[in-house]
Amino acid sequence: FKQKTAYEIMPSLVGSEMCIRDRIKPKLKFPRKDSTNFFRILNSRVNSYFKDNNIKRTGNWKIWLKTIIMFTLFFVPYIFILTLSMPGWLQILLTFVMGVGMAGVGMNVMHDGNHGSFSKKSWVNKLMGSSIYILAGNVYNWKVQHNVLHHTYTNVHGHDEDLDAGRILRFTKHSEWKWYHRFQHYYSILLYGLLTINWAITTDFIQMKRYMKQKLAYGKLPNPFVNWSTLVISKIIYLSLWIVLPIAVLDLAWWKILIGFFVMHYTAGLILSVIFQLAHVMDSAEMPLPEQDGSLKNTWAIHQLKTTVNFSPKSKIINWFTGGLNHQVEHHIFPNISHIHYGKIAEIVKKTAKEFNLPYNEYKTTRKAIIAHFSYLKLMGVKPSMQV
Repeated sequence: FKQKTAYEIMPSLVGSEMCIRDRIKPKLKFPRKDSTNFFRILNSRVNSYFKDNNIKRTGNWKIWLKTIIMFTLFFVPYIFILTLSMPGWLQILLTFVMGVGMAGVGMNVMHDGNHGSFSKKSWVNKLMGSSIYILAGNVYNWKVQHNVLHHTYTNVHGHDEDLDAGRILRFTKHSEWKWYHRFQHYYSILLYGLLTINWAITTDFIQMKRYMKQKLAYGKLPNPFVNWSTLVISKIIYLSLWIVLPIAVLDLAWWKILIGFFVMHYTAGLILSVIFQLAHVMDSAEMPLPEQDGSLKNTWAIHQLKTTVNFSPKSKIINWFTGGLNHQVEHHIFPNISHIHYGKIAEIVKKTAKEFNLPYNEYKTTRKAIIAHFSYLKLMGVKPSMQV
């Protein structure tokens, strides 16, 4: 497809980010022209890859197989807990497995579904995207925060909400420094596990109130009554499924049920948070600020290259389990392409970036990426006046 603006390179966002962009103050603007034609050439090469190999950009049998496996990891242990007699330590172990499955569903099923890349059929994408409800999230909130704000204004302080951790964590030098940030590379890991449980309890309500007040939407603005009703009803069903039902079925104290619920969420939250942080909260990822008129230095595609990081690109296990989120560079430039193709198109993206003398940020192993992330947190925890 022909490139007209920086936004039209994301078919899954066309017509969606535009209605949000006009309500964000100040309005951010990417350059409309790229004198180097980087994306035009890159996009042509990626298009040729799919055409020459006669394959679809969306998922195939591989993603369906992973869907079955991830849902099995998520639900089968829960069924065992509800129906079989077993010692407490085994129940806790199974809630840990459920957490792994929960994260797997989020990364491999929900993520592709809500990006419209799981299938060519919109109803399948909608169904798979709706799996976020069994992860304690909300489709509307997730699409606004992730598909639009994060994917459009990646790593732009004050616009990409993935950088907003309140005052507890400092992810960018543009955020206010507090004395306790000097310890954040120690305590951050304890907070990362609270990601999904916050969805279940507070985050979704706070986000929906803010997004609806600002009239933000991914596409058509939903009816407020329907949107709020969906949120409340889905939360009631969620809590009934994961807390009320076990209390009614199992001969266990309520607080033991809550411990299992917490272990499941903490496991999933920790996995998801660390993987997300390795993609952007790194020293090698730029965190640019717009000019006073809202203009950004680079075109959208080049902006994504400079603000995004890959890790363990050659690891088949990491790539399989994370739903290709270790290939964040490819995902951010081509969010409408299913993650099952990232390994192949990464070769094209890396080669093209090198030709244009552009950065292609990656860490060869997950271990090196994790070390780099916490080193960056330590750096951000140093009082600005003491930084060299």
